[in-house]
Amino acid sequence: MLIVQKYGGTSVGSIERIKAVADRVSNTKKQGNDVVVIVSAMSGETDKLIGLANQISAEPDGREMDLLLSSGERISAALTAIAISELGFKSMSFTGRQTGIITDEAHTKAKIEYISGERIKKAIKKGIIPVIAGFQGVTETSDVTTLGRGGSDLSAVAVAAALKADLCEIYTDVDGVYTTDPNIVPDARKLDKISYDEMLELASLGAKVLQTRSVEFAKKYNVPVVVRSSFNNNPGTLVVKEDKDMEKVVVSGVAYDKNQAKITAIAVHDKPGVAAMLFKAIADANIVVDMIVQNISSDGKSTDISFTVPKTDSRKALKITEEIVSEIGAKEVKLREDIAKISIVGVGMRTHSGVAATMFDTLAKHNINIMMISTSEIKISCIIDVKYTELAVRVLHEAFGLSKNVKTKSKKKL
Repeated sequence: MLIVQKYGGTSVGSIERIKAVADRVSNTKKQGNDVVVIVSAMSGETDKLIGLANQISAEPDGREMDLLLSSGERISAALTAIAISELGFKSMSFTGRQTGIITDEAHTKAKIEYISGERIKKAIKKGIIPVIAGFQGVTETSDVTTLGRGGSDLSAVAVAAALKADLCEIYTDVDGVYTTDPNIVPDARKLDKISYDEMLELASLGAKVLQTRSVEFAKKYNVPVVVRSSFNNNPGTLVVKEDKDMEKVVVSGVAYDKNQAKITAIAVHDKPGVAAMLFKAIADANIVVDMIVQNISSDGKSTDISFTVPKTDSRKALKITEEIVSEIGAKEVKLREDIAKISIVGVGMRTHSGVAATMFDTLAKHNINIMMISTSEIKISCIIDVKYTELAVRVLHEAFGLSKNVKTKSKKKL
C-alpha cells in the first residue's frame, strides 16, 4: 500500500515527539508499505513568526508573510527526515516547490491548482521516505505561497490524490471525530465512520479535526481519510463515501463556532440590485459570508439585511458595508461579535422528519433565543448569544441521544 501520513503541530511539537513520529513512520514502512509524510510546523512556531512580523508591521505584505511562515514547516520536515534516517531508513525532506505543488497567487490563502509530484514519485521508487513540508506551495512565477490555517491537512489529501495513495492518515492530538467537543461533553462518542458530506459540514461549522478544504479535496478525488492520534495506537475515524448504514443515524454530531460576527444594515432602500452591490463588494474583499437574512418592512419600502462573517473579518466587512449603505441609503449599520453558531449534522436528516422541531424546542426549553437560522439537506445551524454556547451543545447532544452511554441500534460500524 501507499500511505500518506500527515502529522500536526502537536505531533511534531518537540524533538521527542519528532522521534516518536519517526518510529511510527518506520513501523509503517517495516509492514511493507510505501510511506509519504506531510508535517506541520512545530506547535506555536507559526504564531511566533506572525508575532515577529507584527512587531515590525501591523499589516505585513502577504507575499513576505508567505515566505516567512513557510519556514516553520520546512524546519519540521528536515528534522523529521533526519530522525527517520537515524532509524536506518532512507529519507529526504521536500519543500512545496520541490514537491511540485502549484497554486494560484492568493497569498496567505492560496488554492492548489495542480501537483506534479515527479520528485516524490522517483523518491518512492528508490525506497526513500519523502517528508514534505505542508501548508505551502509555489506560484507559476515561483513565489512561495501558503494555504491558510490548517493547510497541512489540504497538502496531505492533495498529495494523496496526486499520488493515487491507498490511504491518507491525518495524525493529530485527538484520536478521531467525536459527536461533539469532549471538552464540553465528556461522554461524547467517537465515530467509527463518517461520510465526506457530514465531515465537510462539521469542519465548516467549527469542528477543528479536519480543515474544510481538505475534506472537499478528499470527496472530489475519493481519497479515504483516517483521523488518528499520534499519541496512542487507538483506531481512528474513517472518512469515506456515504453508505446506507449512515442514513440510519439521524444526527451524527453537534458543532459550534464562536468565530462569528453578525452585521445588520438597517432600513436599506428596498430596490433591485442593493443586495448584489453589497455582497459583491464583500466578496471582492475575499470575505466569506455565511448566513443571510432579509426582512421587509411593513411599508414595503425598506429592508433590514443581516449576515454573518468570520469574526476575524468583521471589522473589514463592517467598513465595506458602511461604505456601500452610504451610497444606497440606510438608517445605520450594527455589528455584533458576542454570538456563536450552533449546528447539528447528519445525513439521516434527509429521510427523517421533526429534526428541526426537536432542535428548536430543546433550545427554547433552556431559554436560548435563536437570532438566525440556516439549513441544508444534512445540517441545521442557529445563531445564538455566545454565552449560551456550551449549554446549547450539551442539551442538543443529549436531545439527539449522541452520548457513548446511550445504546442505539444505529451506531455506525466499520
